[in-house]
Amino acid sequence: MVIPALNAGDRLAPVLASVARGRPVFDLDLVLSDGGSVDGTVALASAAGARIVVGAPGRGPQLRRGADAAVGDWLLFLHADTVMEAGWANVAAGFMASAGNVHRAAHGRLMLDDAAPPARRVERLANWRARLGLPYGDQGLLISRALYDEVGGFRPLVLMEDVDIVRRIGRKRLNALPVAMTTSAARYQRGGYLKRPLRNLTCLSLYFVGVPPHVIARLYE
Repeated sequence: MVIPALNAGDRLAPVLASVARGRPVFDLDLVLSDGGSVDGTVALASAAGARIVVGAPGRGPQLRRGADAAVGDWLLFLHADTVMEAGWANVAAGFMASAGNVHRAAHGRLMLDDAAPPARRVERLANWRARLGLPYGDQGLLISRALYDEVGGFRPLVLMEDVDIVRRIGRKRLNALPVAMTTSAARYQRGGYLKRPLRNLTCLSLYFVGVPPHVIARLYE
């Protein structure tokens, strides 16, 4: 498992607790790919048994470094603010046990940690988009090492690294798992439940027409 992180100490503990629930199911190699945190991120992850790799910040580069350091035939990529529901490991193990899924990848179902009604709308839109073959990184990505290597892995992009890899995997090779991935709603609470999704959609549209990710990143932030 690979978690990219940067100053995530205030939200990492429940994520690591959800990861730990998978240890009775399979031998878990946890890698935290840190982008230079100056808070308690590294200490928390180390205490949870994670191996730490450190390098320049940027989710794409961090994911790639983490994948390079990870061992095993399967990789699970998880954001540092995403908590997996109880039972996730059994579902993942079932997916991994099917020989045909070596050539497939899977993601979870997005949920936000906000009871506000607009959060449900964002969830519905995100999960609909995932059914069209565009899950984002906050839904997790479970993929065999063989398929990851076949498609070229994560590219060192500052933004859209998740869209980039799932497009190379392709819709027909993506599965939705019945596992809730509860992600922080902070960016929607700050940016607005209307404005933030519209900004995200604008960024995605710019990416599809060929605008470089480093340019889009200025709008995204």
